[in-house]
Amino acid sequence: MRRDMDFGEMGDVEGALRAEGVGLAPISTGDASLVAGGVTVLATATASDIAEGRLKGLIVPGGAQDATGLAAVRALIDLARANQLPVIAFADGVDVAADRFGVAAQAPGALFNGEQVQLVNARPDLAAVVAAL
Repeated sequence: MRRDMDFGEMGDVEGALRAEGVGLAPISTGDASLVAGGVTVLATATASDIAEGRLKGLIVPGGAQDATGLAAVRALIDLARANQLPVIAFADGVDVAADRFGVAAQAPGALFNGEQVQLVNARPDLAAVVAAL
C-alpha cells in the first residue's frame, strides 16, 4: 500500500483483479494502516510472505514518492523479482518497477515477469494479462 495509492488511467483495479480470481493481501510500505477513500486498510501480508512463497505476485500502485516509502517499494519489487514472482505495476509504479527490472516501459500499467514486460493500456489488457498468469 502506498500513501495516495494511484492506479492512474486504469481507475480502481481491485474489482477487475478479483474478477480474474486474484486475492489481494495488502503490504504496507509505511504506516501500519492507510486511510484510502475514507476506508482504513490494514496490511495483511509482509515481505516475508513473498520470500516464503505465500504470495504469487506483487501489485505496485503508483503513489506518494517519499524517500522511505519509495525505498520500501523498491525493496519489495527486488524481493519479488528475486523470488521469480510477477509484478503488476500501475501509474508511476510502472516507472519504479521498470527501473528495478532494468527495462523500459511506458503505459498505464505493466506486467513484469522474468525478463518479459507486457504493457497494460486498458482494462481488457489487464484481464488478459492476469488470465495468462
